Amino acid sequence: MSVFSKILTALRGSAREIGESVVDNNATRIYEQEIYESKAAIAKAKRDLTLVMAQEKAAQREIERLDKEVIRYEEHAMAALDKTEEKLAGDVAAHIAELETERAAQVKAQLEFAGHIFNLKALIRTAETRIREHERELAVAKTTESVYRATESISTSMGSSASKLGNARESLDRIKQRHTQLADQMRAAEELDAEFGSAALQKRLADAGIGDTGARGEDVLARLKARRAGAAADTPAAAAPANEPPAGSA
Repeated sequence: MSVFSKILTALRGSAREIGESVVDNNATRIYEQEIYESKAAIAKAKRDLTLVMAQEKAAQREIERLDKEVIRYEEHAMAALDKTEEKLAGDVAAHIAELETERAAQVKAQLEFAGHIFNLKALIRTAETRIREHERELAVAKTTESVYRATESISTSMGSSASKLGNARESLDRIKQRHTQLADQMRAAEELDAEFGSAALQKRLADAGIGDTGARGEDVLARLKARRAGAAADTPAAAAPANEPPAGSA
């Protein structure tokens, strides 16, 4: 019997732990649902309040009607007294008393309705203020929970992300290594062509003055000087003026 009791206690403990776990995992959702139900309750309270306000207005209208009835029957009673109709005046007075009793009951009801309306409005305003506060707290709780979930997701995915980033870095290094190797091969090909190719042969011929070496600066300058000397030889000597004696005469 003792073992069976302990088993039941253990089962109750497990159920409690499961219930607490469910509540903890859905705390934000439960909080939001409680706010939603509170807003629904306030909406119902407002509808009930409109019924009380309608009854208060009806009581006020009934009071105004009874006031008019009392005034009208008082005039009737005065007219009966003027005609010495004592019995009729007494009956009218009794009816007036009934009207006044009914009016007093309506006044009492109207005052009670007004008091209920005042209290209900104050309660509704207080509840709405608290709901707005809870809604602000809910928004903060949702944002905080989102941040926690994002942080947890980043933390749990760091291992796989690190391996993926490592693989990407390795691929990038291999690409850079291949580009470096290609650049070295291109420079080596240029060096071989300069040493053994046609460009090297043309350079050797030009250094020996063989082949189409192109115009050199010395040849161009010599050609220009020869052209200038030829032009000076072809120009006739300038004639001496007639009024001057020949050179060397006394």
